[in-house]
Amino acid sequence: MSKLAEKVQQDLVAAIDNDDLVLPTLPEVALQIRKAAEDPEISVTALSKVIGRDTALSARLIKVVNSPLLRATQEVTDLHTAITRLGVNYSSNLAIGLVMEQIFNARSEVVEQKMREVWRKSLEIAGVSYALCRRYTQLKPDQAALGGLVHQIGVLPILTYAEDHNELLADSVSLNHVIDQIHPLIGGKLLRVWEFPAKLVQIPGLYLDLQRDSERLDYVDLVQVASLYCHKNSDHPLARVDALEVPAFRKLGIDPHNESLCRDLEDSRSMFY
Repeated sequence: MSKLAEKVQQDLVAAIDNDDLVLPTLPEVALQIRKAAEDPEISVTALSKVIGRDTALSARLIKVVNSPLLRATQEVTDLHTAITRLGVNYSSNLAIGLVMEQIFNARSEVVEQKMREVWRKSLEIAGVSYALCRRYTQLKPDQAALGGLVHQIGVLPILTYAEDHNELLADSVSLNHVIDQIHPLIGGKLLRVWEFPAKLVQIPGLYLDLQRDSERLDYVDLVQVASLYCHKNSDHPLARVDALEVPAFRKLGIDPHNESLCRDLEDSRSMFY
């Protein structure tokens, strides 16, 4: 590890330990959606009003409902029908995940590009996590998608830090090293601060532990398998992993080389774009 990467890592870990690291806040609309969804009696109309304040988000949810994975015979063209089709809990979780894109804004071009890359890959992994969950498990697909959307959320505070430290921004090798080393730790902390459920809080810190073999299949397993799938045939280190050696694949009961499975998953990669 370079001296710079080592110093930055120490600074960031110390900042986390002392609660000095400036963590992004959840977008206002996400907080409003969460608050609304906490009411067990909330109607589709009431939730539509809250989500409908964000037109881009409304359009995304309608698009998700019309994606190949969820599409019904009749195309959905309005938010009320989209939420009716998905259900209140489901819609609110997906909306909270998708609205996080608003946090991915940067002052510099280098950071902007990196943030876009992270978000694009998170959308792909969310789509595949969703598809795997729906097809092979009794878990909740909306939670699996949310897990995919936030598994690399810890990269954000590191990139924000880099914008204020030009020497790190200018050294992409050190920056990438710091991101790889620390984003799981920061991601878990950030999700705790945002009061996400424990089953999602653990994802950033555990999804890269490819030998992890928990007693029961969980959302970490889904994000792990989706992550390996979305990086295959790339130059990413995860592309070199032998999927047959990863316990999560065995727990899901799938063959990573099955061609029809790969075709289905390929379609799901773009469902949240």
